[in-house]
Amino acid sequence: MDVHLPVLTAAVVKGLAVSGDDAYMDCTFGRGGHARAMLDALGANGRLLGLDRDPQAVHAGRALEEHDARFSIEHTSFDGLEAAAKRRALHGELAGVFFDLGVSSPQLDDAERGFSFTRDGPLDMRMDPASGQPVAAWLNTASGADIARVLKELGEERYARRIASRIVEVRSIKPLVRTFELADLVSSAYPARDRYGPRHPATRTFQALRIHANDELTKISVALPQALRCLAPGGRLAVITFHSLEDRIVKRFLRDHSRPEQGPRRLPVPNAHLLAPIASLARPVRPGEAEIAANPRSRSATLRVAVKQRCPA
Repeated sequence: MDVHLPVLTAAVVKGLAVSGDDAYMDCTFGRGGHARAMLDALGANGRLLGLDRDPQAVHAGRALEEHDARFSIEHTSFDGLEAAAKRRALHGELAGVFFDLGVSSPQLDDAERGFSFTRDGPLDMRMDPASGQPVAAWLNTASGADIARVLKELGEERYARRIASRIVEVRSIKPLVRTFELADLVSSAYPARDRYGPRHPATRTFQALRIHANDELTKISVALPQALRCLAPGGRLAVITFHSLEDRIVKRFLRDHSRPEQGPRRLPVPNAHLLAPIASLARPVRPGEAEIAANPRSRSATLRVAVKQRCPA
């Protein structure tokens, strides 16, 4: 059985103010750690809809669905949350929407999924293996310039051009198909002085390729406005991010939607009476020392919570 330690669980439940018989959405079900905590806080008539594009996660969700009638799950990416809410008559009715972005521990720990450079497996990295293009297929056909761009923009990799050149050189002899092959190649492209730091040289490359293969940043940008539309007035949005690119998108969204709308010039409505679409709640929450010690993968997690403003009386 896959083991997954959910991050900042208590803070998520508190941030979403989960209680009573309201309806909530977990847009990244994974293995259900956060979902189960939310169900524990819900009333007997509460509802929780889970989404995930990973078939293995959906399989785990089906088991929970059979066990708890308050829960249901759909096999869809989180940028399909608005359509899912409409199908369930939950559009504009949700008390909370939650995202736990990035890759889960079961995905990292399954060598056959190809997400990890510490386990040898096929270079795949797709969240849904039935859709999209495996990383190997793209990596063996893309131009060196495109590879370097992806590594630079999505991995913030300082040696992107060196790594891309090495990939093009190696694949001309033999296609890259395994995670260990790519990890070793990236290490060889690094200057010797930088190969043995606290972070494995392949970390940023694998991050970039995973984000590219799953179009993750675009999906986040599309999903956040959908979440806002699906929330009821007073409903809460909670998002956990794990790296700067994700967090930058979330911060920008919260900032841009926390500004009061400007009233029509000729209308006698003071701007002070016009509410911003959302209001951020408190400061970002990060794991404490005890949680990081128990789950080292939580160390880069950041939770941000915001509330959809109520309409003026």
